[in-house]
Amino acid sequence: MRNSRLTDMDIFEQKEVLDSLVLLYDTREQPTKNLEKRLILSGFPYERRKLSVGDYSCECTLLDGNKLDFSDKFVIERKYDISELCMCFGQQRKRFEKEFERAKKNGTRIYLLVENANWENIFNGKYNSKFNSSALVASLLAWQTRYDMKILFCKSETAGKLIGQVLFREAKEYISRMG
Repeated sequence: MRNSRLTDMDIFEQKEVLDSLVLLYDTREQPTKNLEKRLILSGFPYERRKLSVGDYSCECTLLDGNKLDFSDKFVIERKYDISELCMCFGQQRKRFEKEFERAKKNGTRIYLLVENANWENIFNGKYNSKFNSSALVASLLAWQTRYDMKILFCKSETAGKLIGQVLFREAKEYISRMG
C-alpha cells in the first residue's frame, strides 16, 4: 500500500523507506575538510539544513513521496574535543542549556558526541581548559538524566561512521515501532 502512514508498512516497505535516508547537517557546522570527511564516512547522502537543535539528524522519504523529518525526534550534538565541551558547560552554558531545554520541550532525544575524548581524560583533567574535571563530570551526568542525553566518545576518524549508524538505528527503530 503506497501511502505515508507508517502503520501500514510491511518490513520490505520499511526497508525501502530506510534506503532513502538522508543525513541532515546544521547550517552552523563550519564547512571544513573534517566536516566533508564526516559526511562522506556517514555512508549516506547528506543535505545542509537549519536544525533547531543539534548538529546532525536525518530524514527519509515515505512511499508516497512525503518526507519524514526526524530532526524533532533525535539529533546528534557534536563537539570536537573535551576543551570545546568545557566551553559549552562553562562560558557558553546558558546558550547550551537553552538548546537542550528546547530539545526536552519538543521531546527530542540528544546524543552528545565528543570526539577525541574519553571518561579517563575527563576524570583526570587531561584537556586544555581550566574547567574543573569534577564539575565537568557532574554536568555530564546530571544532563544525561535531566535531558535524556546519550553520551558518545570517539576518535575524530570514527565520528562520521558513528553519526551515520546512530541516525540509521534511530530511524529504523522509529519506523519499525510504527509499522
